[in-house]
Amino acid sequence: MKTPVKIALAVVFIVAVGGILAALYLYNLKPKDLQNVRPDFIITATALLKAFEDDEKGSSAKYINKIIEVSGEIVSAKPGEKNTFNIILKTGSDFSSVICTFPVFPDTTILKTGTRITLRGECSGFLMDVLLNNCATIEEK
Repeated sequence: MKTPVKIALAVVFIVAVGGILAALYLYNLKPKDLQNVRPDFIITATALLKAFEDDEKGSSAKYINKIIEVSGEIVSAKPGEKNTFNIILKTGSDFSSVICTFPVFPDTTILKTGTRITLRGECSGFLMDVLLNNCATIEEK
């Protein structure tokens, strides 16, 4: 084989091995445990929804991809899609709410409708509802 062909094959091999290693890393990546992470914002569910309703663009820039600690009253707590668990917090609006998604099932003994709770999650946006992902329950102090 000629030298340029050997170099090209070596480059292709290195890129392929790098791609495989990156894919394995991402596949085995666990979600962040937000139980012990310091939140960027502490806010009530009602205030969070109002912020998005009043200024969606500004609130998106402020809150999206940030860790938010939100407190409110549970309206609904039920299993979601793909082994997730969803808690919907009361906001005073008939049309919108704050939806908190857990990657694993939390302790459901404390998740009763009407119970006040504090949750921490990563804000992923606003589509009629404010969405918080990878949530964790926070003990009231």
